[in-house]
Formats: sequence, structure tokens, C-alpha cells
Amino acid sequence: MSDQKLTDEHTHAAKLSAKRRGELAELAFMRKAANLGFAVAKPWGDSDRYDVVVRFESTFWRVQIKSVLGKASRRKHYRLCTRDWQKKSYSPKDIDFLVGYVFAEDLWYVFPADIVANQTVICLCPGSKKSRLEKYRGAWDLMRLAGANLPAPAIPPSPGEAPDGSTVPVLST
Repeated sequence: MSDQKLTDEHTHAAKLSAKRRGELAELAFMRKAANLGFAVAKPWGDSDRYDVVVRFESTFWRVQIKSVLGKASRRKHYRLCTRDWQKKSYSPKDIDFLVGYVFAEDLWYVFPADIVANQTVICLCPGSKKSRLEKYRGAWDLMRLAGANLPAPAIPPSPGEAPDGSTVPVLST
């Protein structure tokens, strides 16, 4: 993206409420993910703890999108909030990935849920060789490769079925 276009978008985003800026980040994510070959779906409503669902081949991921406008004064890093509006942290039960967008630099960070679990804020230092989180910058391939590395989700047994698939007697009440 050209520097002028990035500056214009950043100026526009700065004028928006946090809610509208979050919606803009979600839209930017959907465009970026689609351009990278992911199928993207936006769930109806906003009651779930994830913002979008992405699919790569036959694997679906629940993605929470967070954004940060700029650096706080006197800081050398961006502070990305990793909790919801109720100040509740995300866990792998809620999401599969948290994707962070830095408006000021048009940068994306793709974090597996276990990296941000129980965190309230993470600090992003683009270009820092000391940052343990820098390896997640632009790490879109995690959503392509993770499906091959994760076990199939556990499907609860049906009534009358043991976890191993055998049948068990069902007591009626």
C-alpha cells in the first residue's frame, strides 16, 4: 500500500469510534484473507466470541480480530488488547486464532489461541529481533498448516454410545 494511502486510511480510522474501527479491521481482515486464498464467512450477529470463520481446504477456524491504531505516547511498542468488551480473556475454547492488525503500519499478526490465552494485552514491536511475538507477524501459513497438525475435534458420544463407539445401556427416567 502506498504511504499516502496508508496515511489517509490511518487518519480516517483515527476519527472512528472503537466499535467502528473494529468493524473496519474485520473488513480489512476478510479482504486480506480472501486475497490469500482463504474462504471467509461472517457469522450473523456478534454473540459469539469470534468475529469470522475462515476455511482452508477442509479445515475451519474461528478467528477473533483485534486492532490497534497507534503507539501510546512514550512507548516503543503497540499494545494490542486481547480481551473482549467485558474484559474477559480469550481461550482455545473460544477461538482458534486471534489476528491483530496495526493500522499505523498496515501489519498483521496471526496468533494461535494458546499464545494469547489468559492475556489481557500483548506488546507488538514490529522489526524487533528481541520480541518473542515477532514470528507471528504475517504468519498466515499457521492457518494453512495447523489443520494438518491438530487432532480432529472431539465429538461427544451420542446417548447410548460410549466414547469408544460401543453401545451402553441407556436408563430411562
